[in-house]
Amino acid sequence: MTKKTGLGRGLDALIPSGDFAPESLSVVSSSGYDTLPIVSINPNPRQPRTQMDKEELSELADSIRENGILQPLIVTAAEEPGKYILIVGERRLVAAGLAGMDTVPVIVREASEQQRLELALIENVQRSNLTPLEAAEAFRQLADDFNLSHELIAQKLGKSRVSITNTLRLLKLPEDVRQSLLKGEISEGHARVLLSLPTPQAQSAALQTIIKHDLNVRRTEELVHKMIGQRPQSESKQPPQPDVSFLEERLRQRLGTRVSLHPRKNGGTLVIHYYSDEELDQLILRILGQVD
Repeated sequence: MTKKTGLGRGLDALIPSGDFAPESLSVVSSSGYDTLPIVSINPNPRQPRTQMDKEELSELADSIRENGILQPLIVTAAEEPGKYILIVGERRLVAAGLAGMDTVPVIVREASEQQRLELALIENVQRSNLTPLEAAEAFRQLADDFNLSHELIAQKLGKSRVSITNTLRLLKLPEDVRQSLLKGEISEGHARVLLSLPTPQAQSAALQTIIKHDLNVRRTEELVHKMIGQRPQSESKQPPQPDVSFLEERLRQRLGTRVSLHPRKNGGTLVIHYYSDEELDQLILRILGQVD
């Protein structure tokens, strides 16, 4: 294999330090960057992403034709001699093929099956390349196949445990709701609200209303409240003031859930929304300062 240089900074800026950062994987090749034939690299069977944007791939292929691959792929040796398994760089590998390249720059490392999933997941999560359902399925694999707790998954990915738990709950939605989320007919916010309904039948019925009337997330919350017999929050007669919206967003980022401020002439109300008992538990601990 031929050594390559000048291929960029690598993944240090992309992947946070931790138990499965690239530095924790043994480097098989001591020569730094190498090149491998594209045909010798097999896809990562634990790759969480199942879809790629064709237009983005075409743009990346054009960039590769013009500038080459600036960041090497990370691979590990397969059991079959001369074959390798891709760990990080799936889009670059596909785009390189579209660009007509025969070889790609790589770093060869030793990696377990769990590390292959973790690194592929980190790359995609950091770059926001995963759909909510793809992320949920990857989290499920880490939890079920490798016995990682939600708290440990959150630590590894730099997310809150509530975020991991809520994303995993999307897998409990009925098939028609998951397909609508996958196709972009509804957002992750819509899907999380639908989880408040007690049965798949109710969730599917609410889905049809959302699509038919093009309901936003707030209107969907009102619909769900009516379906489960709760009185909806009264609408403000005036749009929220900029400082109120700013504070709501600050609180949303800190607590990881939707927060509504309703100021009045004297005082007002602060409404913190939650969509599961687990999320309520975490919110209480976060408010009491017992979790970060």
